[in-house]
Amino acid sequence: MESQKRGRGGRRGRHGHRGGEDRDVRLSKSMSFALRHGAAQMGLDMSSDGFLFVEDLLSHHQFRSFSLEDVERVVANNDKQRFKLRPHPEDGRLQIRANQGHTVQVAELELRAIQLDDPECPQEAVHGTYLQNWPSIRSQGLRRMKRTHIHLAPGLPGDGGVISGMRMNCDLVIYIDVRKALTDGIPFYWSENRVVLTPGDSGGALAPKYFTRAVKMKPSREAPTDQL
Repeated sequence: MESQKRGRGGRRGRHGHRGGEDRDVRLSKSMSFALRHGAAQMGLDMSSDGFLFVEDLLSHHQFRSFSLEDVERVVANNDKQRFKLRPHPEDGRLQIRANQGHTVQVAELELRAIQLDDPECPQEAVHGTYLQNWPSIRSQGLRRMKRTHIHLAPGLPGDGGVISGMRMNCDLVIYIDVRKALTDGIPFYWSENRVVLTPGDSGGALAPKYFTRAVKMKPSREAPTDQL
């Protein structure tokens, strides 16, 4: 059988390991950091809409063991559709962007505002977290922390059309009354990969008054908010 293609520098195939981690996982994590948080400190030129040229990314020392084929495979196979590839509209050079999760301001990120009269406006959205965080969340609400948005999913992982919006190992989910928050003037947006995003209120928070219930994912499936 024909040996797997290697890029420059004798790249190993996708199943090569360093410290036991799959190369594609390492590449995905490295791209997430560069595209969401670290482009400037890495010396990479990010456009106002959050795109980097793939050739610039691969020229950075952190990515020199990877090829364009690796990047394209990771983008295509990412089950949460975290990344977007496109040809530059003027010169056709390939660019890449993270669809959400930024801590850097991306002024022209393609987000679609959710309106109360929008047929796709969800009644509720779900935030995944961990039971250890519940005491502070219960009293202070959800906060966007260093990110530009609080991340919510339109349902639980595995529900129809839900591909992203929370980590799979979360053991607590909090349901948010989206319509109530919208009525109070808190904006919500759809990201390109169908994550519900909100910057929260002026302090970057979603107050507990917008929680409808909390659900323990493990070991029991559901518990009333006031018992958590």
